[in-house]
Amino acid sequence: MLPSSATIHTSYCARKADDMPGRFDRKVAFVTGGSSGIGEAAARLLAADGAHVALADVQQELGQQVADSVRAAGGEALFVRCDVAADGEVDSAIDKVLEWRGQLDYAFNNAGVPPAGAATASCSEDDWDRIIAINLKGIWRCMVRELAEMSDRGGGAIVNMSSVAGVAGFPFTAPYTASKFAIRGITRVAALEYATQNIRINAVCPAYVDTPGLRDGAPQDSELYQTFARQQPLNRMARPEEVAEAVVWLLSDAASFVTGSDLIVDGGYLAGPRAD
Repeated sequence: MLPSSATIHTSYCARKADDMPGRFDRKVAFVTGGSSGIGEAAARLLAADGAHVALADVQQELGQQVADSVRAAGGEALFVRCDVAADGEVDSAIDKVLEWRGQLDYAFNNAGVPPAGAATASCSEDDWDRIIAINLKGIWRCMVRELAEMSDRGGGAIVNMSSVAGVAGFPFTAPYTASKFAIRGITRVAALEYATQNIRINAVCPAYVDTPGLRDGAPQDSELYQTFARQQPLNRMARPEEVAEAVVWLLSDAASFVTGSDLIVDGGYLAGPRAD
């Protein structure tokens, strides 16, 4: 069983008390969508392993609570408000990170929005533009600045959030699926371009994850939630920490020869067969 947030905090404090070095000690990580779900779990895991973590999100109150919680447990964290779809906000957020710690070593580009739930011909142009602006252009904006900073420092690692919807088609998700396929593409292109600059870039592709965002549309006691869980051969949702563990591994030196890859974290969803 993977650790809960409380266990992560406890292990962090124990490691610090024993003066044990972590994999990310004195390194700085930038996590978008860090106020809840997979982003929050990744931020906590990175902090537990010694990283100084900057959490960026539009949900200011929740993000600040996460940062405060990490610091209360003995970690290093900063919250910066950032709308990745808004002109200038990514640059402003990363400027604040550099003012805080003077460097940027790792990034998890996780901010995104869910599908609109309309058939392709019924999808509004507003929904298309909003989903693409956040899920795809937002990641590109982050990468532009992250790659520049990491190039100047001589290396780094980036993980982009894709999805199983970036590997296989899903009905009623046209702009979402388009964004997630494109994320895998830009990840591979950038990985090739920056390999000689010691920057590794990968994508992670989860299936259904039990996050607050998913529960907003499919409460735990709903039939839809149970349907999503049954569609995965492990017969349950992923926990945010399970996806975050994959993200942290890709960022770490344990994955030092992995770049331009898609890590599928789907409970067997794409392997099939799935339950009806």
